[in-house]
Amino acid sequence: MKKKKFSFHNVRLSKKLLIMYIFSVLIPIVLTNIIFYTVTINNVKQQQMHDSELALNQISHDFGKIIDDAVGISSSLYTNTNINLFLEKEYLSDADYVDDYNTYLRTFNQSSPINPSINSIRFYTDNPTIIYSGGVYPLTEEIKKSNWYRQIMGSSITSPIVLRSSVDDQTSTFSIIRKLDYFNFNNKQKIVKIEINPATIENIFNNVTFKGDVYLLNEKGEIEYSTKKDLGWRKKVIPFRQISNKKKADILDSTYLDQSYLLNWKLVGTVSEKKMLNTVNKSGRFILYLAFINIIIPSIIIILINRSFLRRLQRIFRHVKKMGDQNFEKIPDPEYTDEIGTLTSEFNRMIRKIEELIQDVFMANIQKQEMEIKRNRAQLSALQSQINPHFLFNALETIRMRSLMKEEIETAKIIHNMAKIFRNSLTWGKDMVTVREEINLIISFLEIQKYRFGDKLDYEIHIDHDADECIIPNMALQPFIENASIHGIEPLKENGKIEVHISIEDDLLVCKVMDNGVGMSESKTQQLIKELENENDMGKSVGIKNVYYRLKLYYQDQFHFQLDSREGEGTVIIIKIPNQTRGISKKLNF
Repeated sequence: MKKKKFSFHNVRLSKKLLIMYIFSVLIPIVLTNIIFYTVTINNVKQQQMHDSELALNQISHDFGKIIDDAVGISSSLYTNTNINLFLEKEYLSDADYVDDYNTYLRTFNQSSPINPSINSIRFYTDNPTIIYSGGVYPLTEEIKKSNWYRQIMGSSITSPIVLRSSVDDQTSTFSIIRKLDYFNFNNKQKIVKIEINPATIENIFNNVTFKGDVYLLNEKGEIEYSTKKDLGWRKKVIPFRQISNKKKADILDSTYLDQSYLLNWKLVGTVSEKKMLNTVNKSGRFILYLAFINIIIPSIIIILINRSFLRRLQRIFRHVKKMGDQNFEKIPDPEYTDEIGTLTSEFNRMIRKIEELIQDVFMANIQKQEMEIKRNRAQLSALQSQINPHFLFNALETIRMRSLMKEEIETAKIIHNMAKIFRNSLTWGKDMVTVREEINLIISFLEIQKYRFGDKLDYEIHIDHDADECIIPNMALQPFIENASIHGIEPLKENGKIEVHISIEDDLLVCKVMDNGVGMSESKTQQLIKELENENDMGKSVGIKNVYYRLKLYYQDQFHFQLDSREGEGTVIIIKIPNQTRGISKKLNF
């Protein structure tokens, strides 16, 4: 028997997926994670070193900057003639001192820029004629015994000195001290002491990016400041060598401060080996978790894909068999975009076509009969809509003639206006009219309303001469007049007024309808505007909405509609449309 040649086409789909998973997913993931783990551990250690160096340099830069700012202030005071003369002068009375204090020292404090890193500026002098207050202090015997006084007076250089000073047992800061001996008239001892804000010092040294302890060392290698709270450096002098010999440090990085008054001062940072290993171990566990996820997720995906193929193919086979029994049932699966999904979509499309053909054969005659019935009803409705207005119009004309014969002039006038309105409603196919024609229709309506309300209703109509022959859609303004009369003026207890203004502005026909009626609340106004924008729902105010949609249909984006109303004050409606004459409207097929 001849042995069959091996081919992947003879291997079952589930085995193909298993082979693909082992050689394309499992083995590459294991090898990749081993390499990734080794590289990542080394990178984490290097990154820890680099981050510590950057954080320490940042602390050094920030500390040097605030010291520089304070030294800059001391330099401005050192060369300030007014301040030196103020501290040097012999005052004959307290009033003289207060005047000079307000002139020089207070003015200096007000004109100096606010620096949040400076806690205080103090002046010390042995001038006995000065009132010691407001930042000016005497050089007492206690101060002369202090360390900072002996150090500044024993120094022969003119630059300031930087010393650590204690605010309390738990808070320390730094002070910049300088002798004010720049001028030749120095007969008194004058010293300025600028104290740095302790909170600023603490914020700088407690850098969240440095995962360890920071030490500020002076030129002797003694600790001047540290973030380690339990060290006791505030109460006694502690050399850094004593700390470094007792404690192992994985990172010992230092940076020197480059200021001349902080010569050989430096910052030292230490990170314990335990913290370093914790960071590395966390990275290692993360890599293991990631490797586990990379193995589990592909396995789940392979299983899901296998089930997706087989189950959907079996479902298609079952529905194909049902077609033999004339059961045209669609496959309820969503329309997926893979090959099986495309096959399912085509099967459902074929089922829809078969159902449509069946429906076309059986429903064609019924649809034809329904269309004939609808056509007949439409013709009948159109005929009735013509007959009824014609009948009413003829009846009104008869009543008007009899009123004239009886000399009832006012009644005849009102009936004539009503007849004009009915005649306008009978003019089918006349979509566009002139402004004058529209105004004549509005006047007829307002005269009828004035007949109803008497002196309660008054109206004014103002039309520019150039706007008379402009064309607008038929009954474009009348529904707004009707709405102002019925909903605005009629509910009023006192007299009301309707105004119509039509003018031409910037080649636009501007129509404004105003009333001083009851108006609408802001919420009701916004609701009406929202209903106008919703073209799918006519709802209430059908007349206004019909006009709004017609204008929007005619003029599209060239149509501007504005509705403003205030409760108890009235309503204003402004319509702006293109200025067009009858000749232009014919070209635009209106």
